[in-house]
This record gives sequence, C-alpha cells and structure tokens, in this order.
Amino acid sequence: MLSTMIKTAVSVVLLTSAMASFAGHLTVSKEVTVNASPETTWKMIGDFNHLDVWHPVVVESQLKQGDSQSAGAVRLLTLGNGATITEKLVSNNNALRTYTYAITESPLPVSDYVSTITVSAAEGGKSTVTWSSSFDANGASDEEAESTISGIYDAGLNNLDKYFNQ
Repeated sequence: MLSTMIKTAVSVVLLTSAMASFAGHLTVSKEVTVNASPETTWKMIGDFNHLDVWHPVVVESQLKQGDSQSAGAVRLLTLGNGATITEKLVSNNNALRTYTYAITESPLPVSDYVSTITVSAAEGGKSTVTWSSSFDANGASDEEAESTISGIYDAGLNNLDKYFNQ
C-alpha cells in the first residue's frame, strides 16, 4: 500500500514537472469588450485560419496541415514585414468559443509559447475577447519578450474593437 502511494506521488511530481517545463514562465493576458454578440465575434475569430481577417499585422494565413477546426492543424502566418510564424492548433472548443495554439517556428523572441483565445458573453449583448499566453524569453530580456507579445495582442484586439464598435 505504501509502495503504491509512493509510486503515485512520484508519478504526480514527474508529470507536473514535465507539464511545467512545456509552458513558459512569463504570461501576458489582454482583453477587449466589443459591441457584438459572442456568436458574431466567434464567427470572425474562431476559425484558426482567419487571423489575417482580423489582425492588422498578419497579411496571410495559410493552412498547411489538417483543418482549421481540429487539433493538430498547422497554419503559416505571413506578416507585413515578410517574416513568417508557424503555429499548431492544440485544442478547439466551438461550444465554449475558445481555442489554444502553440508557436512551433518564429522570429519572435519567445520559446515554449502557448496561447488561448476565448470569447465570452458580456453585459448588454456584447462579448469579451481574452487573449492570453505563457512563454519564455528567447534571445531577449523577459521585459522585451512580454512587450513584444503585448504589442501583438494590443494590435489585434484594438482592430477588433474598431471593427465591432464602428
């Protein structure tokens, strides 16, 4: 009995350590409330391959693998400066209006980047879009990495705000 408890405890510690090493130790979370229903907002941003529709820095999003609603899908984003970012859809839940993705290749100063976008109901028939992530700095200070990700989120969320609140 004691042996089983010890093995279980060791397994939990090892699993927790493995999960902690996957996610970064820095976090950024931003949100905006827009003048549209959660359903309408999700129609715009809920498709993993539509970032180029609502984010002003992304000029093209190409689905390279899978379909844009299923875990395992891979998209290649082309930015206005010609740089590219490859991202993989980790999970998607249309009923809860949320998806999680990870960056697999990028010129950004981050590693172990995992992000979630969620649309939730807000008062008055509006919706709140929350974009959050965890990551580690890579080739930059923690502050520079956080500032870079914050700037990306601000640009996208501000664009959504302008679109829905015209």
